[in-house]
Amino acid sequence: MQDSSIWTERYRPKKFSEIIGQDKIVARIQSFVKQQNIPHLLFSGPAGVGKTTLSLVVAKELFKDTWNQNFLELNASDERGIDVVRNTIKNFARTKSIGNVPFKVIYLDECDSLTREAQQALRRTMENYTSSCRFILSCNYSSKIIDPIQSRCAVFRFRPLEKEAIKIIVEKIAKKEELNIDGPSIDAIYSISEGDARKTENILQSCASVSKQISEFLVYEIASAAQPKELKEVLELAIQKDFTKARSLLLDVMLKHGLSGIDMIKQIQKEIWSLELEDSKKLKLVEKCGEVEFRMVEGSDEYLQLEALLASFN
Repeated sequence: MQDSSIWTERYRPKKFSEIIGQDKIVARIQSFVKQQNIPHLLFSGPAGVGKTTLSLVVAKELFKDTWNQNFLELNASDERGIDVVRNTIKNFARTKSIGNVPFKVIYLDECDSLTREAQQALRRTMENYTSSCRFILSCNYSSKIIDPIQSRCAVFRFRPLEKEAIKIIVEKIAKKEELNIDGPSIDAIYSISEGDARKTENILQSCASVSKQISEFLVYEIASAAQPKELKEVLELAIQKDFTKARSLLLDVMLKHGLSGIDMIKQIQKEIWSLELEDSKKLKLVEKCGEVEFRMVEGSDEYLQLEALLASFN
């Protein structure tokens, strides 16, 4: 799948009103910016939901034309050692800001990748340079951030974008790129992206490189994902105790789409809820999916585990 950076940058929101799906968080951050005084911020949530975009909008709204000189963006997964905190961050934080705003902003992406030593050093830096610098920290898991840092920040927890928000993004891009896309295709994109706007744009860009007519089949083919009806047929065969046919069809689906065992388990788990079974039976099957996934992660043979999962459907 081709890189999504072109469309991600092209359609990245430039102001607060363009940010979709995080209305409550945006409203609170906007009130800070209007006062030209923000606290240290901690953005926590899954990938592709607007954490970096909101940070860039904050910088642009605060500093206007001088935002590049007053804003430092670092990715902690690349530069995760204590030297980065002691040198790069401190050198930027100790210098005076340009313009009317009395502080600079440092955006530290994926800060849950920082070592504990680096986080301790960052804690002291946040204390010492409060008058000249504000930090915006972004992470996927706030539990990996030490408590002293969390207590110094206003914490904002982002959630995956809802279906309506993804639909707005897709329709906006489709209109500008002159794409034809229908409701089932948007549903398929949402199902695969799981509320991740970056992944949504990636899928859409890849589909557009093949055809201007975006179909549900094309979305699943480009995303290398099995169509729900394919997996549902596999599960229904297993429930009807036609194990041999279910196993054969499952292997065909895996080979056709190039899916791993983990991919299959995650899609099977979603499809279980659409089966015509008692809720108690569905719960047992979901529990079995969790057990099989754990065994795969621990190194068990994925084909053997998937066959065991189909056998448990009888």
